[in-house]
Amino acid sequence: MRELWPLERGVIFLNHGSFGACPTEVLRHQAALRDEMEAEPVRFLSRELDDRLASARQALAAFVGADAEDLAFVTNATGGVNAVLRSLGFSPGEELLTTDHAYNACRNALDFAAGRAGARVVVATIPFPLASPEEVVEAVLARITPRTRLALLDHVTSPTGLVLPLERLVAALTGRGVEVLVGGAHAPGMVPLDLRALGAAYYSGNCHKWLCSPKGSAFLWVRRDRQPDIRPLTISHGASATRPGRSRFRLEFDWTGTDDPTAWLTVPRAIEYLGSLLPGGWPELMARNRALALEARRLLCAAVGSAPPCPDEMVGALASIILPAGPTTEIGWRRPDPLQGRLWDGWGIEVPVMSWPAAPRRLVRISAQLYNAPADFERLAEALRRELAAEPNGRHSPGSG
Repeated sequence: MRELWPLERGVIFLNHGSFGACPTEVLRHQAALRDEMEAEPVRFLSRELDDRLASARQALAAFVGADAEDLAFVTNATGGVNAVLRSLGFSPGEELLTTDHAYNACRNALDFAAGRAGARVVVATIPFPLASPEEVVEAVLARITPRTRLALLDHVTSPTGLVLPLERLVAALTGRGVEVLVGGAHAPGMVPLDLRALGAAYYSGNCHKWLCSPKGSAFLWVRRDRQPDIRPLTISHGASATRPGRSRFRLEFDWTGTDDPTAWLTVPRAIEYLGSLLPGGWPELMARNRALALEARRLLCAAVGSAPPCPDEMVGALASIILPAGPTTEIGWRRPDPLQGRLWDGWGIEVPVMSWPAAPRRLVRISAQLYNAPADFERLAEALRRELAAEPNGRHSPGSG
């Protein structure tokens, strides 16, 4: 399977979760679309794009369990979250609920929206390690008050790789009058989705991660009754346009200005192509990746001497392993932890090591995609044993674990 991706040879790539990786065949399809666009830009962007976007939305809608008219393409899930938060009118004293496992970029957007309106961000602390999904539900529901207006929840948490019990959370929150905005950056292509049944008000998901479409492809789903209130971050021609049969939501999101729409238009090909690689299609692909992630987690936990931090049922294709506290610092966004740098420089392993929840506590987060094999994680286990043993006060010896 690795030969189907243009990944650098000699690198053990265990970080699909950060930016995804696009197969060569899907990139070829995008290149062909770009050639077509550049050969006659006016025809492509003015006369044909609406129909092309409608077709792409139909394919995506079938995959995520939605009506195509409720989907809008955006460039990434964070942008979709921002569009919702910037559109909603919060009031002083209202509370916006999230968790301490929230993706930092979306948490920043929540803080911005709350600060501008005089609202307050309330953070539910989810235990980690945790023994059951019930602990998540209890932690979130315990922070609801009569002032809670909106909850921002990750479907799959970025730093810790937890698949949250989203269906239960959404049902419980909406039953208490709290609307839910889901940051679904990792979910499409990792876990089955049925947005109609989920019942959230808003869902923003990436296609460039586990769907393996090109970078710049993501979607925002908005429940039909909420669409009149939600506008794109860029206000453009659609704000004053009128077209029979087109909602304001559709007119505004489908055109925000000149851009390259080929990443969006490639999504149907990515869904079709990835689904063709195993006999059982997407269900087998998701099950295969999850089984590999669980196998790898067991191997790595044994190698570093820690217990799995959550039950198997809360793992998708992403998993975190708690490392011994070490000589690490708060490195900051997009700057690797020293251990991550050593794994790359000395072992050719691309895998994130994060200070979480704060230094000196840290995690290594693994991803399992079709191009990965058990030998990749065996190599990481060996590297971690040796690198941890070499750290000051290292408690491991090479080959132990």
